[in-house]
Amino acid sequence: MPGFIADPTEIPPFLLAGGRSSRMGANKAFALLSNERLLTRIATRIGQGQTIPVALNADVDWPDTEGLPLVPDIVPGKLGPLAGILTGMRHAATHYPQASHIVTVPIDSPFFPIDLVARLAEPIEGRDEIAVAASLGRDHPVFGLWPVSVADDLESWLLADEKRRVRDFLARHTVRTVDFPTVKTPIGGLDPFFNINTPDDLIDAERWLAALEENP
Repeated sequence: MPGFIADPTEIPPFLLAGGRSSRMGANKAFALLSNERLLTRIATRIGQGQTIPVALNADVDWPDTEGLPLVPDIVPGKLGPLAGILTGMRHAATHYPQASHIVTVPIDSPFFPIDLVARLAEPIEGRDEIAVAASLGRDHPVFGLWPVSVADDLESWLLADEKRRVRDFLARHTVRTVDFPTVKTPIGGLDPFFNINTPDDLIDAERWLAALEENP
C-alpha cells in the first residue's frame, strides 16, 4: 500500500554538482569512468523511471550541461550542498507545484541503487518529512528526499548558521533514514554510495565497475 508519496516516479530529480573538485584537480563531473562521463552516468541513473527530467545544480558558467536544465544556486557564495538542495526546492515549487519533495544525488557517486527514489519514498509519512540514505553505519544525506515545504526554513538557516552542516539542519526536522546493503561482487562488498574525490578513487571505481560487470 503506498505511503504519503503515492508515486515516487513523479519526484523531481536534482543532480548536485556545485562542489569545487579541488582534490580531483579538475571538474570531476567530466571524469571518465569506463569512457563515460560521471555526469552522463549519474544523470542517466537517477533519471531512470522518473517522469520529470533531471536538472543540474551547478555554476552558471558550467561548460557543458549535456542538455540538462541548468539551475545555479539561488544564494551566492558557494554555501555547500544545502544551497543546491534549497535551489532544487525553489525550482520544483515554480515548475512542479504538485511535487511535495525533490530527490538529490551528488555528481561523484556512480553506483547508487537504481531503486533509490522508491526506497527513500517508502517511509515518508508526511509532507514535511525528510528521508536520507545510509550504508555501513553512515548516513549519506546528499542522497535524500527533501520536502519543498521546508524551503523557507532552510533559506533562513543557511543565511544565519555559519557552519551550515547538513546534520545540524536535519536535526531541526523529522528524518527517515533508509539503510542500503553493500553490493556483492567478486572482489568484495561495494558500498553503493562509494564516491570519487581523487584520481585514485577513480581508479578504484574502474575496479568496482569491472567487478560489477563480471557479476551483474
